[in-house]
Amino acid sequence: MTQRERMKAGLVYDPWDEELQAEQMRRLDVLYEYNMTRPTEGKRRQELLKEMLGSVGEGCYIEPPLRANWGGKNVHFGNHVYANFNLTCVDDAGIFVGDDTMFAPNVVITTTNHTINPELRKKRMQYVKPVHIGTNVWIGSGAIILPGVTIGDNSVIGAGSIVTKDIPSNVVAVGNPCRVLREIGERDREFFYKNERID
Repeated sequence: MTQRERMKAGLVYDPWDEELQAEQMRRLDVLYEYNMTRPTEGKRRQELLKEMLGSVGEGCYIEPPLRANWGGKNVHFGNHVYANFNLTCVDDAGIFVGDDTMFAPNVVITTTNHTINPELRKKRMQYVKPVHIGTNVWIGSGAIILPGVTIGDNSVIGAGSIVTKDIPSNVVAVGNPCRVLREIGERDREFFYKNERID
């Protein structure tokens, strides 16, 4: 079994494999081009997103700089995804994001982990597990989403949260480790911040 096959199967593999490294470097060059675009080059950014990402829907806006271990090869964005500055996607495995999801600044999504076994870790061996984020999700500033996590539709992840386990749909979840604080309900249809009403 090749290292690429091991990676795709979610097994422990060697990320320094020459074939993997060569492709990764090619993809990182395109990501570099994207991050060097000017704010007025919206059309060029859209072209580069389509070249970089595994798939990208309509109306996506990703504010540079974007960081991606594989240059976005394994990132799949639905329609109207918005990411503010410094989104980091450690995309050795798939990162799947639904329509209308938004990322605040400095969010990290990682699909990669190193082994606890010290002998394997010393050899730089790792494994990957995909991340799934639903539709209309809001991820707050500085949140970290760990390998293998699924976040359900319409949920909100509070700023600074570390998401270690799955989060269901239609909830507000916060903390380290991130846990459900409450369901999204009728009060949220009336108030947008503390006791300030939606006009």
